[in-house]
Amino acid sequence: MKDKKLTIVAKIIANQEHIELVKTGLINLIETTKKEEGCINYDLHQDNEKKHIFLFYENWTSWELWQKHMKNSHIAEFTKATEGVIEKVILYEMTHIG
Repeated sequence: MKDKKLTIVAKIIANQEHIELVKTGLINLIETTKKEEGCINYDLHQDNEKKHIFLFYENWTSWELWQKHMKNSHIAEFTKATEGVIEKVILYEMTHIG
């Protein structure tokens, strides 16, 4: 399945006292990521009631290009800048089936 289109659902849970820091960092990822090879869409959402919960809905042309994205410098910079202020990240690698 690694050669087929890949959907990623990434749930990011920020510490309550750092919501705006995490939100700003996530927003800053969007423009650069959308220009990356293989990125079909990269959409950020915030829970309406639990403001510390964010969700990226992403589609990539392949698993390999998503892996390349995950190793890019802007992802590493975000990870470093938000170290200790994100409670949890849950990634779902999914394939469209219907």
